[in-house]
Amino acid sequence: MFSSIGFIGTGTMGAAVARAAVKGAQGAPVLLANRTRSKAEAVARELGAQTADNETVARECSLIFLGVKPQMMEQMLSGLVPILKARKDRFVLASMAAGLDARRIQEMAGGAYPVICLMPNTPVAVGAGVVQYYGVDTTEEELSDFQTLLSAAGMIDRIDPERLNAASAVSGCGPAFCAVFIEALADGGVACGLTRPMAMECAAQTLIGAARLMLETGRHPGALKDAVCSPGGATIQGVRALEAGGFRSAVMEAVIAAYEKSAEMK
Repeated sequence: MFSSIGFIGTGTMGAAVARAAVKGAQGAPVLLANRTRSKAEAVARELGAQTADNETVARECSLIFLGVKPQMMEQMLSGLVPILKARKDRFVLASMAAGLDARRIQEMAGGAYPVICLMPNTPVAVGAGVVQYYGVDTTEEELSDFQTLLSAAGMIDRIDPERLNAASAVSGCGPAFCAVFIEALADGGVACGLTRPMAMECAAQTLIGAARLMLETGRHPGALKDAVCSPGGATIQGVRALEAGGFRSAVMEAVIAAYEKSAEMK
């Protein structure tokens, strides 16, 4: 198992992954660094972790999560190159930057270090997320330890490198798309007379329940839709309205747009 875990960047995604990592660290120290130190301190207090600076994380940690934005990665890593090159022990870099593959991270970091590229989504913060990942120049033991470390995050899925951007467009961007749907579903409920809190709670729980029903029964979503659509009933009329509004096409186009943007970010 990794002897120490560090995070450079504790924004929304970095903090979400840190919450899962602390649970799977098996007592190993977890160090949190962020450009705005107060943000790292707040997350550290919540998780019982330690704060540090980027240099300390780069010098001491055996697994280093890189949680900065893609456009900031090269500048951040350039300042750490001398520290990383001076290390004599083995360490793994774990990048959460969309669009930057493992070879690009190695190039920015100044060496052929083991790299894990991962695409987590925000629900990992509550143990119901998806983390897709692959490794380059890593051992099977390191990848197994990585999967164990993040097991509290939810579904941990090893994936072929060329499919990571596509998977991220579904699970990484998907929570935003789901949130838009929940909000719209609740808006419809409010329009029909529900209070806002009641409509929001009903919409969110309905999405949870529908997803769980599909996963636990293994039934195709089309079959689950058909099971609710009684002949001449209310649901099929609602489905008709969704189709008239181009709902399926809009969702597909959202995923494709996110994928194409990720592919552009080098």
